[in-house]
Amino acid sequence: MADFDHDVIVAGGGPTGVTLAALLAQQGLSVLVVEKEQTIYPLPRAAHVDHETMRVFQDIGVADRIMATSRSASGYEFRNAKGTVLLRFETPAAMGEGGWPTANMVHQPSIEEALRSRLAQLPLATLQVSTALVRWQETDDAVVATLADAERERAVRARFLIGADGARSPVRKAAGIGFDDLGFEEPWLVVDALVHDPSRLPTTNLQICDPARPTTCVLMGNGRHRWEFMIKPGESPEDISSDAAIARLLEPWQVDGAVTLERKAVYTFRARVAQRWRKGRVLLAGDAAHQTPPFAGQGLCAGIRDAANLAWKLTAVVRDGARDSVLDAYQLEREPHVRATIKMAISMGRTVCITNRRAALARDWGFRIARALGKLPDGPPDYPPIGGGLILAGEPAAGAYFPQVCVNAGAIARSDDGLGPGAWLIARHPASADVPGVQIVALDDPCLAPFRAPVERWLVEHGVDAVLVRPDRYIFAGGDANQLAARWQQALGTA
Repeated sequence: MADFDHDVIVAGGGPTGVTLAALLAQQGLSVLVVEKEQTIYPLPRAAHVDHETMRVFQDIGVADRIMATSRSASGYEFRNAKGTVLLRFETPAAMGEGGWPTANMVHQPSIEEALRSRLAQLPLATLQVSTALVRWQETDDAVVATLADAERERAVRARFLIGADGARSPVRKAAGIGFDDLGFEEPWLVVDALVHDPSRLPTTNLQICDPARPTTCVLMGNGRHRWEFMIKPGESPEDISSDAAIARLLEPWQVDGAVTLERKAVYTFRARVAQRWRKGRVLLAGDAAHQTPPFAGQGLCAGIRDAANLAWKLTAVVRDGARDSVLDAYQLEREPHVRATIKMAISMGRTVCITNRRAALARDWGFRIARALGKLPDGPPDYPPIGGGLILAGEPAAGAYFPQVCVNAGAIARSDDGLGPGAWLIARHPASADVPGVQIVALDDPCLAPFRAPVERWLVEHGVDAVLVRPDRYIFAGGDANQLAARWQQALGTA
């Protein structure tokens, strides 16, 4: 450590960057987060997080605080101009596999406040606001970053630099990394409102597939609601975002007096994926690596998944002596998932964004026919498992997501809290393996006592004696405990 000021520098103090920093600091890495703004952006942006994202927030100790300001919608509906429901996804009341509600409507500033409060409690993490990453250069064993605040410039030496600095990422641009454009680009007006009379607002998230004006209407965190209006050709962002224009757009919703305008902004919804997520000692995460239209509610979730995936790999390399090439698996594992969720969002967006009346009529008839034939989906497509990278491909459950067990005995107990952070090797019987960075847990271990029956049932259903669960809760493989331990060390290069 004498040769480095920090193990990792994270450029960008948004949810992805701070989550990554907290995960790293909890595992013993020294992390510096640099953020050019002085304070958290105070107005809403992201609207939704899923059960996997909440599980990561649980890992760093902020899930309950975030849930306290979130809401659940009763469903997600696509309606045509006449109000006919074309497609409806029910919002499950039960817990998702991550051990938290499947869909949670949130207030992003509250999330960021919770994350930064947690980061301030971690001795190995430092957040420097009003600080810009001016430039950086890479040496054989380090990244030397020049940072500037209002008073001075200084050089900071770290093992790795992470660009979690948003869609316009200076880190990505300086690294010379281009984008794959996935062919979706639409300008929309976003209107956020404070709610005074919730009885006058929908309780379902809505996509209004009206060719005259495609519109989104969704719940946000407690006390807030959002509308999004597609900007049509010939309309200027300035005109459409005037208070008078917004009043006209909201008039059909009959919410005058029930809400107060909090924020208005024009965004261009894009679908893009960075061509490289790693260049030497520099890696990208969150919007710096990929951007998605908002229709599937996966923008923030994708960044938090990046953080969970990248954090354990950086920890393995820096703390546990894993081979450097472990970091190459980051993009290999995450990019297919990102592209699948973006594809889903584009499909939803193209359903909504039809402005030709004949094409809209054909779309509506297509949904009617699909409904009559029983061909409509009953929910969004399942997210794909990890298909390559640091898993034992072809072995039982390799690449699948390991569920968190919840037990309600007056208060909800979650198995992750009993097992703790890091990787787990869960076995029917005590295993003789000793693997750095992996907790070896037998079914009769007291930490599994409340959860033993569901975990044992999972092992039986998959026909394995043990399972090795990575720190991001995706499965390395199921099989024999000692063989899994050996193959894990081989995969990381720590054997």
